Amino acid sequence: MKWFVLFLMVPVCFAHLNVYLSSAEVWRLLGLTAELFYVREGQINFYALNFVVPVPATIEELHFTWQSLTRRPLPYTLHVEVVSHQEAMHTPEFNITSEGFVPTEPQTWQVTLPCTHVVAAEVDITISLNVSTGSSSTTLHFRRRKICLKEAPRPAVRVDTIPHAPTSADIFYAGAGCAGGVLLIAAIGAAACRARARKLRRARSDEQDAHAFLPDSSCKSAASYTSYRRPTSLPAAAAEERARDLQQRIAELTIQRCRVRLRSVAMEGTFGRVYRGTYADEDGREQEVLVKTVAEHASQVQVSLLLQEGCMLYGLHHERVLSVLGVSIEDQTAPFLLYPWGSTWRNLKQFLLACRGVTVGGAAGTAPPPPPLTTQHVVRMALHALDGLLYLHSQHVLHKDIAARNCIVDENLRVMIADNALSRDLFPADYHCLGDNENRPIKWLALESLTKRQFNPAADVWALGVLLWELTTLAHQPYAEVDPFEVAAYLRDGYRLQQPANCPDELFAVMAYCWAMSPDDRPTLQQLQIFLRDFHTQLTRFV
Repeated sequence: MKWFVLFLMVPVCFAHLNVYLSSAEVWRLLGLTAELFYVREGQINFYALNFVVPVPATIEELHFTWQSLTRRPLPYTLHVEVVSHQEAMHTPEFNITSEGFVPTEPQTWQVTLPCTHVVAAEVDITISLNVSTGSSSTTLHFRRRKICLKEAPRPAVRVDTIPHAPTSADIFYAGAGCAGGVLLIAAIGAAACRARARKLRRARSDEQDAHAFLPDSSCKSAASYTSYRRPTSLPAAAAEERARDLQQRIAELTIQRCRVRLRSVAMEGTFGRVYRGTYADEDGREQEVLVKTVAEHASQVQVSLLLQEGCMLYGLHHERVLSVLGVSIEDQTAPFLLYPWGSTWRNLKQFLLACRGVTVGGAAGTAPPPPPLTTQHVVRMALHALDGLLYLHSQHVLHKDIAARNCIVDENLRVMIADNALSRDLFPADYHCLGDNENRPIKWLALESLTKRQFNPAADVWALGVLLWELTTLAHQPYAEVDPFEVAAYLRDGYRLQQPANCPDELFAVMAYCWAMSPDDRPTLQQLQIFLRDFHTQLTRFV
């Protein structure tokens, strides 16, 4: 990657100068529809100056707009230097002369960033722009980070221009196509309905013979949305192997029901329940636990999902990951999943709602209101979640459901990532079924996960950006105004979540970078960690 630092020295002439990024440039880089001013009629945007704007691999030039507000042009000098990884980039070039005058009308100039494609690197670059009034001059610092890949990147997916307005010819052909399509769809739908009816009859027959807790490999329940590396369909041998693996995990985690004591209900859904309680080991020592279970009327599908999702983090040990402690299964009773629990721990989404005075269900509503969260708190909590996700990825585990509802927080604002067992039941407003029999967190999913069922580390990065947005907004609902059926088209058209109130520009730019259209253009967790740590350090300097 390359860093760009722009130096502009104009203490006296600041009131007579504008330097900014146009709305088209901000849209290209960050997917936002707004201008970004560095200097506006003497007012300096220090947030913008301190933020390192990442430049995706698909973008090879930067555009800056400037204007002298005096009656005469202001003299300037330009200089560019590649600070690091010179082998990854050819010498950057301007489309204007290195010396001249800032025009009195708005003008956009360009810096070309030609990658060599010989090595992959993040290159630091410094662009120096000196503007003077004769007796004085000033320098500003604009930083950029350019991603250079070893091979030429694919063209950017997002369309940067507004689509053309439909003409009468477009409408005619579209109408004719739709008419023909309706007939074709009707024929296909009739055949699909007959096939689906036969499939449902087979599924009901298989369900009757299913194991008390583990579904048969042909059971449709496996298609319900679950996290962690679960494919949409599995060969029979692989499904049997997965079932045996789950049985082995349950056998290793099994504890005696008599050692578990339930005290109070922490959360309750339609069929799921979460209790606070205690667990006594063989030596009689008790510890606080959280118990996830289901009600008596829960179906075998719901029971099996509880076990599958609750055991997915079994065997993982990290201070930022909450893994299952034990499982209790007894005949004719609902299974218990035990998690280590602290007296001050709370569900992160419930905690954020309480921070803005929203009463949540269960006993958690009686807890004292939390203190106000600052930007420092938000960044530190995001770093905790990021550390946990880094560990999961190091263990080759994709979470696939990173969100505030699947995290916990203690009184010291330390965050841990948990599994998503019972989340669909306890937080039903966060999950939607689009007619495909899968209840998924639509508004947290990356575009490729939503449309193509593709999950990768970059998809978890997208969800982490939404989690950061939740932290900043105190658990407001993302895309609250967008119908779940329209989310895919909304994202494909380039729209994203809006910048929350009181959210620093550089923090929101991180979120926007996480929501890049192409997975290759999103930052890695290591890159996010470096930036958030640096940003947190900057924040602490002013407190």
